Amino acid sequence: MNLSQRTRLLTGVLLALVFLLLIGQTASLSRNQALAELQQRSQTNLNRYMLALDQKLDRYRDLPNLLATHSDLVNLLLAPDDPERRRRASVYLRQVNAIIGAADVYLMAADGVTVAASNWLEPRTFIGRNFSFRPYFQDAIQGRPGRYSALGTTSKKRGYYFSYPVQRAGKILGVVVLKIDLHDIEEDWNDPLMDILVTDEDGVVFISTRPDWKFRALKPLSSSEMQRIVGSLRYGDHPIEALEIIERQQRGDGSTLITLMEGERIANQALDGIRARQYLMQSAALPDSGLLVQILANTKVVSEAVFETVTLVAFGYVTLVLLVMFLLTRQKAQRERARFKQQRTEALEENEARIRAIIDNTHAGLITLDSQGRIDSFNTTAEKLFGAREQQLRGEYFSRLLAQQDRPVCWQHITADESQRPAELLIEAHGRREDGSLFPIELIIGQMMVGGVQRFIVTIHDITERKLYEQQLQQAHDELESRVQARTVDLTRANTKLRDEVTQHQKTQNELIQTAKLAVLGQMSAGINHELNQPLTAIRSYADNARAFLQMGKLETAQANLAEIGGLTERMAKIIHPLKEFSRNSSGQPQPVCLKAVRDGAMSIMYGRLDKERANICWPDQLERYYVLGDTVRLEQVLVNLIGNALQAMEARAEKPIEINIEQQGKWLKLHLRDNGPGIPEQELERVFEPFYTTKKAGQGLGLGLSISHRIIESLGGELSAANHPLGGAVFTLTLPVCPAPQPDQTR
Repeated sequence: MNLSQRTRLLTGVLLALVFLLLIGQTASLSRNQALAELQQRSQTNLNRYMLALDQKLDRYRDLPNLLATHSDLVNLLLAPDDPERRRRASVYLRQVNAIIGAADVYLMAADGVTVAASNWLEPRTFIGRNFSFRPYFQDAIQGRPGRYSALGTTSKKRGYYFSYPVQRAGKILGVVVLKIDLHDIEEDWNDPLMDILVTDEDGVVFISTRPDWKFRALKPLSSSEMQRIVGSLRYGDHPIEALEIIERQQRGDGSTLITLMEGERIANQALDGIRARQYLMQSAALPDSGLLVQILANTKVVSEAVFETVTLVAFGYVTLVLLVMFLLTRQKAQRERARFKQQRTEALEENEARIRAIIDNTHAGLITLDSQGRIDSFNTTAEKLFGAREQQLRGEYFSRLLAQQDRPVCWQHITADESQRPAELLIEAHGRREDGSLFPIELIIGQMMVGGVQRFIVTIHDITERKLYEQQLQQAHDELESRVQARTVDLTRANTKLRDEVTQHQKTQNELIQTAKLAVLGQMSAGINHELNQPLTAIRSYADNARAFLQMGKLETAQANLAEIGGLTERMAKIIHPLKEFSRNSSGQPQPVCLKAVRDGAMSIMYGRLDKERANICWPDQLERYYVLGDTVRLEQVLVNLIGNALQAMEARAEKPIEINIEQQGKWLKLHLRDNGPGIPEQELERVFEPFYTTKKAGQGLGLGLSISHRIIESLGGELSAANHPLGGAVFTLTLPVCPAPQPDQTR
């Protein structure tokens, strides 16, 4: 073992000894502090529990004294065989027990036989039972109050007994006893790390938060003590065994550290889950009760606190040792780094010489610049391109090697901010030789970091031959351009002619639309004639009657006939007005249109035909809420055409129902119109909107209605489509852009 190894070994042993000493002292101090805190906390809990138990007992302490003065109880003891007095006394005790909330209240004669009880109506009644063996009876029959804790011989429940003698004229006639249940005060304890024990005068656990500790003694009992307890039936047939406390350690603050064996013993004293636990025990006697209250605090929290403190100190110690070792190692590493840096510098110099040889033999000119754009180095190729030596140009600005017009671009790239500068600049420029001549070059300015300092590397290629080739390509391009211009003139003339034809086509289309509207008006002429004939006939009758009534002097009747004539003329105007609106040309400009207005216009135009053919159109409700972007006249024309087609599709039917539904999808509104006809053949669905395509009989139309309607909806920015309904009949769908309802004019 060399000196270095021995030094490291001694250092490790010394650090380990210091560590063990530090951990030992830390564990001792932290344990004492944690035990002191646990003692204070458990003392507080002990005082709180004793106060609650004392208050519980104090509520009932003087009640037997008060009951002993009641006349019903005294009278019963004077005549214990009188059934009426016994009943009255038991009823009274039952009422008292219900009010005060005790477990039982009962009255015993001088011989110890119970003569009245609050549970006199229950199967477990005390009446007739002799409790003279109980110490509380023996104390009271001798003229003093009795206090006693025991397990009930009848109820088998734990209770605390208060007794008091019933006297008259200085003679003790019997004893009144009150039993209370302490189970609830045991259940109220909720600290999982602290257990409460209440023991009697013999040290037997009467109340405990641990069920397996009940009716066990804190110390072994003598044979005389066991006989006395068994003779009084204090704890029934429960065997009184001592808890296995294997160690007691008295502390200076009055508390005791005990080590308790917990678990169960099975046959032949074998151990089943036996384990030792340590508790901090504190005791206090409850005044005038014969009870001793003890609290056992589990020292698990002490062990945890010691462990946490020791862990923290150990971590700190290890951290400190590691930090010192790190600093020592770092110092050693710095020395090694300096030696390595020197070796690397020598290697870099050798590598740089090798790289320089490679750079000098490349076919591209390479120039390195500093952060200000001054030349650092030239390779051999660059010297040949510019006709200058590296020693001549070193320290000069790179812009000296460029033509005047190319310098600003390169200079802006070099001097730009790093966050805004691109990774590299690629341009075509003109190089300037030392003799002043210019030649075309391709220039790439890239960035590099050398020793943490910004540098630039410039790559230069002579593109003289490429420029000559580009000139030849440009000449060929110019010749091709002249040919394209000549061809463009011919195409322009053809395009002008085509636009004229399109204009003529649009004019013809508008004329066809107007013609179709007039054709619809012609189809409705018979119905309009019928509608106008009725009011005209009525007007003639009302006019003749009015003239006759005027001659007879009946002015009121004549005035009524004239009013009817006015109403009939207004009705005729309403019949004619939609026809004028339908026949006129639309403005062609889309605007907000209410679907209710479109419905009313279409129905006023079609009502005569609908009535004649017994057609029934089912419109959706609340059409006044829906507005679309369109043209009222054109939409009326489309609806009239679609309704007319639906009627023709159902002409063989007696009833012609037409169903119209609305569906809004985002910014679009769909109007579905369904008939109950035979539908459209599947192979013909794609042709229904073609001009002059029709499935109607001869003389019923030219096949332009759907084509015109399709073009009208497209011009309004919508869509018209056709399909067959699954239940039969054809469905035409108008898709139109939704428009918000116009706001009323607030200036009126």
